[in-house]
Amino acid sequence: MSDATQESLITEEMRAQIGKESGPTTLEIDKTSVRMFARSVGYADPVYYDEAAAKAAGYRSLPAPPGYLGTPIYNPTAGGAGRRGPSMPEPRRPLKRVLNGGTDIEYLADICAGDVLTSTSAVASLEERQGSLGEMMITTTKTTYRNERGEPVAIATGTGIRY
Repeated sequence: MSDATQESLITEEMRAQIGKESGPTTLEIDKTSVRMFARSVGYADPVYYDEAAAKAAGYRSLPAPPGYLGTPIYNPTAGGAGRRGPSMPEPRRPLKRVLNGGTDIEYLADICAGDVLTSTSAVASLEERQGSLGEMMITTTKTTYRNERGEPVAIATGTGIRY
C-alpha cells in the first residue's frame, strides 16, 4: 500500500473521544505551593511571597503565578487517583515517541491561595501530518478550570505530538 492510500492513523474509536469530557480533578492553591512554584521558576515579585504585598496589589491572597494551576488532591481510595486528562485509544499503527507540543493558558479571573479548582479535560482535535521523521499524530486537548462557584477561571490548551 502506498503512503498516499495508507489508512488513517486515527481510528473511529479515537474520533468518538473528541469532545467527551473527562471526570473532574480537584486542585488546591495554597500559599506554600504558590511560593514554591514562584521560587522554582524565578519569579521575584513580592506578591507571590508576601500576603501584605499581594493585598496591596489588589489580590485576595497570594496570586497563583503564571503556569501554576494548583496541586491535584491525591485520593488513594479513588480508582485512577492522580490521573489527569482524557484517556485516548491507541492509533492504528504504533507511534512510540511522544513530544509535548506546548500549552497555552487563557486566564479568565484571578486565582489565589485558598482557592480550590476543579478541572475537566476533553480532546478538542486530532490531526495527522507527515514530518521529517515520518507520520505524526497531533492531539489538542482543552482543560477548563473552575473555581468553587463553578465559574471558569482558566482554559489550558495543550498539544501532544506522537511520532
